[in-house]
Amino acid sequence: MGAAEIAEYLGVSRQWTEILTRRRDFPEPSAILKAGRIWRTEDVEEWAAKHRPQPEPDESA
Repeated sequence: MGAAEIAEYLGVSRQWTEILTRRRDFPEPSAILKAGRIWRTEDVEEWAAKHRPQPEPDESA
C-alpha cells in the first residue's frame, strides 16, 4: 500500500498522508522503492483502527 492508497483508505489528502506516515506511531514502511515507501495493508488497517477518529453517533435517529 503506497501513499495514494493510504490516502484513499483513510479518506484524507496525500499531503495529510505524508504527515501521518511520518508520525512516530505510524507503522514503518515494509519497503522503500524508487517510487516511494510502501506499507503492509494489515499494518495500516491496524493503525487506523486504533487512531482514526470515530464518527459521532447520529442523535437524530
